[in-house]
Order: sequence, then C-alpha cells, then structure tokens
Amino acid sequence: TDKGERRGPFSIDMRKKDLLAAAQQGDFFSYIAGVAYRIMTNHQVTGLEIDNFHTDLPLEKGLSSSAAVCVLVARAFNVIYDLKLTIRGEMEYAYQGEILTPSKCGRMDQGCAYGMRPILMTYDCENLDVEELQLSGPPLHYVLVDLQGSKSTTEILRGLQDGFPTPTTAVHRGVHALLGAINLDIT
Repeated sequence: TDKGERRGPFSIDMRKKDLLAAAQQGDFFSYIAGVAYRIMTNHQVTGLEIDNFHTDLPLEKGLSSSAAVCVLVARAFNVIYDLKLTIRGEMEYAYQGEILTPSKCGRMDQGCAYGMRPILMTYDCENLDVEELQLSGPPLHYVLVDLQGSKSTTEILRGLQDGFPTPTTAVHRGVHALLGAINLDIT
C-alpha cells in the first residue's frame, strides 16, 4: 500500500465461478478477481503472478486506486499472454472487472491507464473518447489534500448522474460547466 504495508499474498484458482465469487465479495482483492474473470471470459489464460511491491497512490481516497489496480491486472494479462489489447482495450477490461465488485466505479477512472500522459476524456452515456494531449501552456500544478473524511463512490456517481445528460438545477449547470467547457479550457 501507499503506507508500506503488504497485502496478500492472494491466490485463487483460475475458475470462472471462483473468480466471480471473489469479485463479488467486495474486498481489496475483488478488483483483481473481477478483471481476471473478464479476461478469462474472452481469452485462453491460465493465470499469472503479480508482486506489486511498491505503491505510492493512496488507497480509498477517491484517486482511482481501484481503477489503477484493475488496469495493472489487465495490462499484466495483456503483456504476459500477448493479447494485443490497446490501452483502450485494457481500460475496458479494467472497467468491466471493477463493476463486478460492489464498488461500482465510474467509467473515466480507467484513464489512469495512460500514466503520466495528459488525456482529454469525453464521455457521453456509454460512449467514451480518449484523446492524448500535447500541452503547450504553463505546467499544471496539483495540490492533493487528505481531508480525513469518508466518501461513497456510489453516492458521488448518483449525484453526477442526476445532472446528466440534461441539467435541471443551477448546481447541475455548474457541474456541466466545470466538467465541460471550463475543464477543456484549462488544457
């Protein structure tokens, strides 16, 4: 973890029913099982071993750490078994694996698959476009603050979905502007 703790080892037989059951349990390893289940559904794979010995992304802070581990697993299968997936293919398996868990992530979290490269993601219901950006302006600076609070991804997503595709309140219109034109103008 980001605190230097090791989780696992986690070992599971590569049987679809076992992977699906593990994905639905809702613990840290559910994400890994969910992605393995989705990959195994479409590809002839027999398993793999991942030793994620260093993580600097804080867990359970709303920074897409669950999406990151899902992308890690999808990419590991892609590389080890030469599945010839694009980054978008890895993102799709990561998303499909994560939604098997009780967590219920957002679709855009898997943008972490692009690593340090800036991207513009455009999402309209089920259509997701990703464009790699070449930033020419001043560097972007981020400040991440741990407010020591709790969050509910399900509640956050529900709140966002209430305002889309058609905003009905001033708050909804503000969110549209922030996630749309204002966000695009920053790039």
